[in-house]
Amino acid sequence: MKAIILCAGKGTRLRPLTHTSAKHLIPVMNKPVLLYSIEKIKQAGITDIGLIVSPDNKESFQNVFGDGIDFGVRLEYIVQKDPKGLAHAVLCAKEYIGDDDFLMYLGDNLIKEDLDTFIKSFKDSKADATILLAPVENPSRFGVAKMKGNNIIAVVEKPKNPPSNLAIIGVYIFSKAIFEGIANIKPSWRNELEITDAIDYLINNNFIVNGHIIYSWWKDTGMPDDIIEANRRLLEDLADSNILGNIAENSLTQGKIVIGKGTNILDSVIRGPVIIGENCTITYAYIGPFTSIGDNVDIKNAEVENSIIMENSKIINLSRKVDSSLIGKNVFIKEIEGKPKSLKIVLGDHSQLTLKD
Repeated sequence: MKAIILCAGKGTRLRPLTHTSAKHLIPVMNKPVLLYSIEKIKQAGITDIGLIVSPDNKESFQNVFGDGIDFGVRLEYIVQKDPKGLAHAVLCAKEYIGDDDFLMYLGDNLIKEDLDTFIKSFKDSKADATILLAPVENPSRFGVAKMKGNNIIAVVEKPKNPPSNLAIIGVYIFSKAIFEGIANIKPSWRNELEITDAIDYLINNNFIVNGHIIYSWWKDTGMPDDIIEANRRLLEDLADSNILGNIAENSLTQGKIVIGKGTNILDSVIRGPVIIGENCTITYAYIGPFTSIGDNVDIKNAEVENSIIMENSKIINLSRKVDSSLIGKNVFIKEIEGKPKSLKIVLGDHSQLTLKD
């Protein structure tokens, strides 16, 4: 069995971060979101993976993942020239997939559940499609499945009156029958080939479509708050502390903490779970729980909590705590003392700044 991971989306809801990087490369607990998907697929025994990318972001993925050998997989880069929907992305991978069954994974999803039982249920049922489902509180935001026993008898995209609370959460297994489904659908009102329409074709033409329900945590990391929540959830599972940097005697550490090589902690409080990358300098600072700090970050006389600070950024002399924030690469935040008291800010398009007394 092969796998494809869909990574061609533009990530408009995560701008300005996605002006310079694909959303799937945004770090959660100091690892790109996409790497969690690759690791999850590899853990299930699948090592041939096609990444569906756009012409604009292909090079970014290649720079990070190369041919995949360093991560224990074989990666093939498949370009989706135009964003014409999930079913169109599958069609772009048809030559790569051939006649094999394949797993399809949306690249901005994080799922705690192992995929072994999901794959086993597909094989045991001899289905043409098995779709990963999860109960949600607001099913009208998702594609929703209507079930009869283990079989899916209907799928509806973002229904006003949902037939169930079982959301389609972005992981699927298909036989080659899905290509027949795609060949027999038309573009939706969005001018896209919808995977739900292709699945509907299979259902209506007596192919076997099953659902596999999970109850563990999962997240679509499509918005900043989602990424911060995912970071928090993964840090909760931090197994042990691992301190490779230097912590001065006048600093205090509590809880589970990971600190990379070359990092210096001076006159600071670090309260885990926290991960700090390599070659950072943390001085006269408080780093609170559920914070991930990338490599080469300088934090001085500031407080940070429940946030992601990406590599090569600086936070200096802040009188306000940085909380529940997502700060990109090479960002410089500094508060200057003196009169008149003011903020000097340079922000790009689609940025957000929230100040609270």
